[in-house]
Amino acid sequence: MPKNSKAVKRELDDDVTESVRDLLSNEDTCDDSFKKSSLIVGGGGGDGEGKDLNGDMDVEDGGSDAEDDAARPAWNSKLQYILAQVGFSVGLGNVWRFPYLCQKNGGGAYLVPYLILLIVIGIPLFFLELSVGQRIRRGSIGVWNYISPRLGGIGFASCVVCFFVALYYNVIIGWSLFYFSQSFQQPLPWHECPLVKNKTTTYIVPECEKSSATTYYWYREALNISDSISESGGLNWRMTICLLAAWSMVCLAMIKGIQSSGKVMYFSSLFPYVVLICFLVRALLLKGSVDGIRHMFTPKLEIMLEAKVWREAATQVFFALGLGFGGVIAFSSYNKRDNNCHFDAVLVSFINFFTSVLATLVVFAVLGFKANIMNGKCVALNTQKIVSLLGKEISRDLIPHHINFSATVSAEDYRQMTEFIRREKEKDYQDLGLGSCSIEEELNKAVQGTGLAFIAFTEAMTHFPASPFWSVMFFLMLVNLGLGSMFGTIEGIITPLVDTFKVRKEFLTVGVCLLAFFIGLLFVQRSGNYWVAMFDDYSATLPLLIVVILENVAVAWVYGTDKFFEDLKDMLGFTPFRFYYYMWKYVTPLLLILLLGSSVIQLGMTPPSYSAWLEDLASEKSLSYPPWGLAVCISLVVMAIVPVPVVFFLRYFNVIDENAGVVSTISYKKGCIIQEIARPEEEDDASLIHAKSPSPMPGNSIYRKQNGGVSDSAPNGRYGIGYLMADMPDMPESDL
Repeated sequence: MPKNSKAVKRELDDDVTESVRDLLSNEDTCDDSFKKSSLIVGGGGGDGEGKDLNGDMDVEDGGSDAEDDAARPAWNSKLQYILAQVGFSVGLGNVWRFPYLCQKNGGGAYLVPYLILLIVIGIPLFFLELSVGQRIRRGSIGVWNYISPRLGGIGFASCVVCFFVALYYNVIIGWSLFYFSQSFQQPLPWHECPLVKNKTTTYIVPECEKSSATTYYWYREALNISDSISESGGLNWRMTICLLAAWSMVCLAMIKGIQSSGKVMYFSSLFPYVVLICFLVRALLLKGSVDGIRHMFTPKLEIMLEAKVWREAATQVFFALGLGFGGVIAFSSYNKRDNNCHFDAVLVSFINFFTSVLATLVVFAVLGFKANIMNGKCVALNTQKIVSLLGKEISRDLIPHHINFSATVSAEDYRQMTEFIRREKEKDYQDLGLGSCSIEEELNKAVQGTGLAFIAFTEAMTHFPASPFWSVMFFLMLVNLGLGSMFGTIEGIITPLVDTFKVRKEFLTVGVCLLAFFIGLLFVQRSGNYWVAMFDDYSATLPLLIVVILENVAVAWVYGTDKFFEDLKDMLGFTPFRFYYYMWKYVTPLLLILLLGSSVIQLGMTPPSYSAWLEDLASEKSLSYPPWGLAVCISLVVMAIVPVPVVFFLRYFNVIDENAGVVSTISYKKGCIIQEIARPEEEDDASLIHAKSPSPMPGNSIYRKQNGGVSDSAPNGRYGIGYLMADMPDMPESDL
């Protein structure tokens, strides 16, 4: 403990060596009336050096005072907590980004760098956040204030990033709610292009005919998108209603904190697995699904040697576990003090990984089915072209004799035909306009993000038997995946603010959700999709990397890895593997700095731009942001990071007292410690928390109350520490 954080000491006989830990462990000797009493330890030290998590926050149900400590909620069960962490870490990215990265970066070979970086970066950092949250029992602001007051801005930066992410993430949930509501139709509304009727003719909408039915429905019917970010186009009223519904769901689930959201987790965390398994079984029974899985897992080992693959794998590991958001810390702060958070870190990390692999299997099985459908249409269309060219540009002798045009031509027969024709018409082949019709080419068109969920996957489901049922299940799964992540994101905002400013959680939750909804109207304009892309690209990536680097440095170098290991041993009951020592102190921060540098270089080499949907061309086109758009992009990064230097300088120049607000509560439900207010002028040669024998404290006597409850203050106005021995009720205080 720091010198200005003093524990009350009192005289013990020389032959008595029992420590506080020994006395506390003797649960049977403790009166029930003391099971929820607490010891308050004041102070905080300088820049955090010398501070001990045991001294400042050795808690089970910690709080800044006794009432707060007793009122702090806790998880109803370990299962509920694990589901909350899984729900937060497993999100939409597992379904629509991991499969894309896997397909893009070497198929099955991509799993090797991903697993290595999960072990080297993901699990150590996840374990670190779980540990500090559980040990200090505060949200992100309180945690980093206790560890190092000058780095207290880390917690505020996490809250800002959480708020930015929540703004656009809930818009995606709103999109999923819209598609979910439209899925109760047969056929599905995006099954085919709409027809336009005039006085004389009926024709297909040109924008749809140039693209596809699902693409047209997404851009024109759902988003009614404008041609650029500069064209607001007004609010999309249908998406506004869906956004209001999404925020209402989040608010109702979070209004009581983990008491309400924890129960919702049983459904929101488990239901996606039911849907994924059902989709996998159904997809494997469809023609072509094996082609998709084979394409996905065929390793391209040469791609593994590219630095870009490792950078993208590290970024995916980083975001997949939700590091830096504060949600992990917030959830773990409601745990019991002796919970095995190392086991939790490993378990949740690998559940996240296997969920990504399961989602990838489902996606590529479905895309394999879709590729076969599209390839069949391509073969049929080009076969008609060949038939029309027979006897003209193409000689009948070039067609293999076994091919019968009156029947369905297989993909293999079409490939043989085109090979013969290409060989004979080498110079003029391009003029014939015959497509290659390759399943591999169709699978290489795999897309990520909204393109996968709302275009590619929806198109595949239109070919499913009972397609409305599968559409309902799919978008309900997306809603649940999104809500699970949103609960952790909002908890990363609410918990730190409640712990720091002592506001009512219900009022704060409603206020945050209302504020986020009104700001979120920006994302439900006709240009809203472009704003979502902007926030996704710039509000989280760099700020979160910086936040996690500072978290790692704060624990490993400011607080000290050796002291942190001692705290972990005291909390867990065993010493963690030495592997974590070297990861936290050297390897992980170095890799994070390299990742940050490569991300900055990539942003510098790639001018900020976005993909705009042009109605006339019925296609996407990359456009540069206008000057004000660039200013917004820069502002998002600056606003997320600025709390760190601001808090540092305010505390460095003593504008804010470094000890302000740094008051810890140590609470033992099974112990017998009564409230104690420390005397600042006393020396700190020994620590009660560290189970050392207290030294003399003249002039103070210990007051005990046999009839239950904490005794009133002693005659000198202070509280005493009393140990009630059941078998020796009249034991003189000197014998303690």
